[in-house]
Amino acid sequence: QVQLVESGGGLVQPGGSLRLSCAASGFTLDYYTIGWFRQAPGKEREGVSCISFSDRSTYYADSVKGRFTISRDNAKNTVYLQMNSLKPEDTAVYYCAAVPLGPSYGSSWSDRNEYHYWGQGTQVTVSS
Repeated sequence: QVQLVESGGGLVQPGGSLRLSCAASGFTLDYYTIGWFRQAPGKEREGVSCISFSDRSTYYADSVKGRFTISRDNAKNTVYLQMNSLKPEDTAVYYCAAVPLGPSYGSSWSDRNEYHYWGQGTQVTVSS
């Protein structure tokens, strides 16, 4: 059974850090592009970051550039999102998603419709 499981969310003060993990089971991540998305209450789900399967190119939303870092460990079949200097506006449910090889030609990494598999999400709350 294909499954993605996120972990690592929680409550953190502004300026703090968290590391989210996305563990895959039932398939190997080697040939999948992995994206992280988030959804805050009352808002659309938005792309946060992405790492390609091939050259491990990384992409970030402008709102998180310089603060978040995506990485992958294929040996552990896991992708990580290191989040530093967290802000209250980063509060959301964070999801990881996978697409074989990558988004369709001409599509954006942040287009959630391109992704085939999704995790159940992990809550991140940034508050003092």
